[in-house]
Parts: sequence; C-alpha cells; structure tokens
Amino acid sequence: MNIVMWILAGGMLGWVGYAFLGFNRAQGMLVSMTIGAVGGLLGGNTIAPLFSAAPTVAGDFSSSALVFAAGAAAALLVAGNLANDRWHV
Repeated sequence: MNIVMWILAGGMLGWVGYAFLGFNRAQGMLVSMTIGAVGGLLGGNTIAPLFSAAPTVAGDFSSSALVFAAGAAAALLVAGNLANDRWHV
C-alpha cells in the first residue's frame, strides 16, 4: 500500500509542478508526472528507511515515508526542470 501512495504522491506533485508552476513545460505533463512518480518511489523506498523508523507492522502506512517520498519527488522535479532549462534535455 505504501508503494502506491508514494507513486501517487509523486505523480500528483508532478502534475502540480506542470500545471501551476510551469515545470518541464517543454517536455509535457506525462514526463513531469513520471519524474514525480519515480522520485516518490525513490524517496519512499530508499531514502525514508535511512532516516525514519520502520512501521510496527510490516507494510503498514508510514506518514514519514510519505513525506520523504514527496520531498524526493519535488527534488527530482526541480532537478529535471533545471536540466531542461540549461541543456534542453
């Protein structure tokens, strides 16, 4: 369940970044949502266990992991936007 929440949170941040902030305008909405989803998965699966305690029951919802997933998704969206602006990748 956590993995789905991380991907959805990252995808929603990608959509918000595209629709309201103008991130990755040249590449499109689908690319922004994909970058956000990958960032959410990376943050929730790799970064969150390094900095927060595991949930009591394995597979249980972890709000701290969701925060790390959203932060990683936002960071990847910013990095993608900067790379697009600088190198037109």
